[in-house]
Amino acid sequence: MTASPDLPTWSRELAAAFGVEHDVDIAAVLDLARIAAHGVARPAAPITTFVAGLAVARGIPLTEVLAEVERRIPAEPEESE
Repeated sequence: MTASPDLPTWSRELAAAFGVEHDVDIAAVLDLARIAAHGVARPAAPITTFVAGLAVARGIPLTEVLAEVERRIPAEPEESE
C-alpha cells in the first residue's frame, strides 16, 4: 500500500495528467469550498469549485471568482442577545 500524496503533490499530478499547466492555489480553492458549503449547503462545495474552475479556464482570475461567490452568499444574521 502506498501513502496518499499530499495536496500540493496531488494537485500537480492531477493537473499534469490532464495536460493542464496551472499552479493550484489550494488555500483559495479550499476557502471557496468552505464558503459554499457553509453559506449554501455542503453539496454546493464541489459544484462551486467545478464552476469556478470553468471560470478560471476562461481567464477569470480566481480572486475575482472568489469575490463573486462571496457576494452571492448572504451574510450570516447577527445573533440576538
